[in-house]
Amino acid sequence: MEEITQIAALRKVLDSRRASGATIGLVPTMGYLHEGHISLMARARSECDVVVATIFVNPLQFGPSEDLSSYPRDLERDRQLAVGAGVDFLFVPEVTEMYPQAVVTTVSVSGVSEEMEGATRPTHFSGVATVVAKILNIVGATRAYFGEKDFQQLAVVKRMVSDLSFPVEVVGCETIREPDGLALSSRNAYLSEIERQSATVLKRALDTGAKAIASGERNGNAIRQLMSDVVAKEPVASLDYAQVADPDTLEAVHDLSPYGGQNVRLLIAAQVGKPRLLDNISAAVPLSEPHLYTADSLKTDGSPPSSFSSGGN
Repeated sequence: MEEITQIAALRKVLDSRRASGATIGLVPTMGYLHEGHISLMARARSECDVVVATIFVNPLQFGPSEDLSSYPRDLERDRQLAVGAGVDFLFVPEVTEMYPQAVVTTVSVSGVSEEMEGATRPTHFSGVATVVAKILNIVGATRAYFGEKDFQQLAVVKRMVSDLSFPVEVVGCETIREPDGLALSSRNAYLSEIERQSATVLKRALDTGAKAIASGERNGNAIRQLMSDVVAKEPVASLDYAQVADPDTLEAVHDLSPYGGQNVRLLIAAQVGKPRLLDNISAAVPLSEPHLYTADSLKTDGSPPSSFSSGGN
C-alpha cells in the first residue's frame, strides 16, 4: 500500500492506472476504521482493479458544539487495517492540503438533506457534500462505496452525483452490526459499558417498527410513536427522531398503503451518553395486509404478544 498526502500525487497515479485500463474503487472515510469500513474496502477490492481509501476528518461537517477536536483517531491502526483489506492507495491529506484557503464554495443538496439529520445539524450535509464532491473530483471516474448505516448521507451523495453528472457510480453497502445488533460506528468508542448495552435500543426500536408494518400497521405516525416508545423506556437514551420515510426521497410517509409490495426506510437517532448514534433498516410492506396485530397490540419493548403469529391471514 502506498500512502499519499498530496492531491496532485493522487491524481497523477490514478490517472495513470485508468489510462492503462484499470477500474478504480473509492472508500471515503474519516478514519478510526472498523469492520464496517473494512467491508466497504473488501467490496471494492472484489469489484475493482485499484482500491483507494481516504482518511480525512472533515471540519466542514462539524457544527460549533460538535466533537471535531475529540473525534477518535488512530492513524497507525488505520494503516494496518487498510493494508489487510487490500487497499492500494491510502490518501491522508492535511486540512491545509484540502482547504488551503477559506472555503467560499460549498455544495448544497436540497430535499433529501433537509429533514432528520439536516434539521438537527443544519450545516452538516453541506459540509459532507462539499468534501465528497472535492474527493470525487480529485479521484476522477470511480465506483464509490458508502455504508447504508448513514442512509441519509448516502441519499445526499447519490443525488449530488446524479444532479452534477459526476463520472461516478455510488454503491450502497449493507450496515455491519455487532452480534447484539448495534450498528458499527467510530463514535461507539465513546460509549461506557452501561451506555454500550443501552445503545442496542436503536435497533430494537427499528425492529419494533418493522414488526408493526409486517403485522398490518399502515399508519406512519403510529409506527413512529411505537419506535419512540421503545427508546423512551431506556433511561440512558434520549431520542432525537424516529422516522418512516420514502427510501428515495426520504420524505416522511404517513400512509404506507401505497407502498404495498415495496419497502420503506425506518430511521432513528438518539443521544446515548456522550455520542449521538444513528441507525436505519429497510422494512418491507406486504402487498396484501395480513390480519394480524397492529402497532397497538405490540409490546413497546418490540416483542409480540403471546398469541402473535408471523404468517397467515
